Order: sequence, then structure tokens, then C-alpha cells
Amino acid sequence: MSTANQNSPVLGKDKKYLVLIAILSVVIPVVVAMLFFMPKEGSSSVDVSFLPTLHAILNSMTAVVLVIGYYNIKRGNIAVHRISMATAFGLSAIFLVSYVTYHFLGERTIYGGDGMLKLFYYFILLTHIVLAVVIVPLVLLSVYFAISEQFTKHRRISRWTFPIWLYVAVTGVLVYIMISPYYT
Repeated sequence: MSTANQNSPVLGKDKKYLVLIAILSVVIPVVVAMLFFMPKEGSSSVDVSFLPTLHAILNSMTAVVLVIGYYNIKRGNIAVHRISMATAFGLSAIFLVSYVTYHFLGERTIYGGDGMLKLFYYFILLTHIVLAVVIVPLVLLSVYFAISEQFTKHRRISRWTFPIWLYVAVTGVLVYIMISPYYT
């Protein structure tokens, strides 16, 4: 790549957004992880008990619009694909804010099952958590490349983004279903 290409406005603009994406990809999981270790003093006056159900609904809706978006891009319906993906992104953003709120104000719930079901639950939970961290930069990159009309890069990263994002959305619902009997 020539020096002229390296200094082009597009590459400079890309670099700024890619740095922002990298920062968000670290900050978001770190903030969420910190919530699990913060004291919950004084937060009992706010009722957030409805939020896990909302999270399951948001994850379900995200999974549905992801599939709709995938289906439509495979059929060349770009307009519906864009609307679906923007909706999935919006639902995920609402989920993230709500999730942070819940874990900042609410009490931690421990899974009470045992045996093989407990092993299955923790396997699903662990893979869900790990892939939820992985999906942050993938979604941000996919969205950025789509918005900036870098469709070759968008397609390349979205091949990874879609199945992981769908897995995280579906397992989020599954985790909720499995732990919901233990909410107080």
C-alpha cells in the first residue's frame, strides 16, 4: 500500500472508528464483569425483578429479527435486511442497558438445579458469557462496515457475527428459562 493510500481520508476515518470499536469491545465486557463484584447496598428500594423477563423477551426478539435479516439478505432483499439488522442492534443495545441496570441494582440469582441439568445449565451459561464478550466487536465491526459501505468486509465479518449473535440471543433465553424458577 502506498503512502498516499495510507493517509487517505477514508483510512483515517476507519482508524478512528476501529479504535473506538476496540475501546468499546474492552470497556463493555469489563463494566459488565465489574457489576458482579460491586456491593449492592441501598439498591433494594428499586424493584428490578421484572428485568430478567424483559431480557428474555429482548433476546427472543433479537433472535427472530436476526433470522429475518439473514433470510432476506440471502434473497437479495437488502431493505428488509437493513431494517432487521438495525432492529437487532437496537434490541441488543436496549438489552445491554437493561442488563447493566439489573446487575447494578438487583441481587444475584444462583441456579438451584443439580445433576446433568446443572452441568448443561453451566455449559450453556459459560458459552453464552464467552460468546457475549466475543460478539461485541463482531457486531460493532459488522455495523460499521455496513454503514461505511465496505460490503466485502461486512460480508466477511458477518459470516462470523450472525451465528455467534444468534447463539448468544437463543442461549440468553435458555439461561433465563432454566434459572427463572430460582428468582426470588
